[in-house]
Amino acid sequence: MNTMKPTILFEAHRLGDIDINNRIVMAPMTRSRAGQDDEPTQMTVDYYAQRASAGLIITEGVYPSYDGKGYVRTPGIVSEKQIAAWENVCRKVHENNGKIVMQIMHCGRVAAAANKSDTARTLAPSARQAAGKMYTDTDGMVAHDVPEEMTLEDIEQTINDFANATQNAINIGFDGVELHATSGYLPAQFLSTGTNQRTDAYGGSLEKRLRFTLDVLDAMINRAGAGRVGMRICPGNPFNDLHDDNPAETFAALLDAVSPKSLAYLHVIRMDPKINRGVDNIALAQKHFSGPLILNESFDKDAAQKIIESGIASAVSFGRLFVSNPDLVHRLETDAPLAEMERSTLYTPGEKGYTDYPSL
Repeated sequence: MNTMKPTILFEAHRLGDIDINNRIVMAPMTRSRAGQDDEPTQMTVDYYAQRASAGLIITEGVYPSYDGKGYVRTPGIVSEKQIAAWENVCRKVHENNGKIVMQIMHCGRVAAAANKSDTARTLAPSARQAAGKMYTDTDGMVAHDVPEEMTLEDIEQTINDFANATQNAINIGFDGVELHATSGYLPAQFLSTGTNQRTDAYGGSLEKRLRFTLDVLDAMINRAGAGRVGMRICPGNPFNDLHDDNPAETFAALLDAVSPKSLAYLHVIRMDPKINRGVDNIALAQKHFSGPLILNESFDKDAAQKIIESGIASAVSFGRLFVSNPDLVHRLETDAPLAEMERSTLYTPGEKGYTDYPSL
């Protein structure tokens, strides 16, 4: 007999200090639609408002400093204009009875100067250029910048930038913040042996490689409270030329240190261990993190229900399906057909492929 609750996905739940209306989370997705000054536009307000029926929206990655920007047309939470524009987004989501957290993303060495302000720097734990290229509106595809190795003063300033970004988000009504600690961005660069060649307090031993991410988390917790801070990880993920000699060891140690902090949640991207240095991300998170898990990557309704019912996950996040189905929660609840995402308009400016996907 199948005893699985058919409505588990649609039940209210609590993640730390954040009450959510259902267990269906909108995953963070870069959409490259920020305005001229890297501020959310009215289109951005409409985009998130359309998807406010999600139990929780996690925004696209938002840079905490001008140095932290990497990609073209991505938003910040630094200037008064950016902060005011994000407040509009937050207000509209709340008016539509939704909950929203801001993902804070510092790209580190994954950056191109053509995408940044004239005075911004490209910083990393060590002066090691990332392989691959990045799109710019002015020059097309270009090589990643050769980064500057961060001084201790740079590190201190960057930790403070994360704290200030958190404070700005909480001040304007966001329900929480998420630290982006995967995909080859700055926290992952400090964690990984291939990108962190330092010999000071922030590199060398495993304990020292963990320090930056833990210091950033503590700074964010200090401003928002642990129950409103989440973290996103994908141990072993090679994206953006990331390499670590032993990602299972690195992330086990990281999560052992993070677990007592009582975060709102840990957001884990699952990957096939065969292409992920043999790491089972979900099993690793279960073993070393005692708080709520949000799981991500290619779940369908049945798989999401089963893994929540099993007690492994508190919620499941959906990315591509939320791009093309603004009313995804309703469609899943009624078993309605799901619209396909158009990949060619994922990062293009304008409403097409952004706010023009219809609801039922």
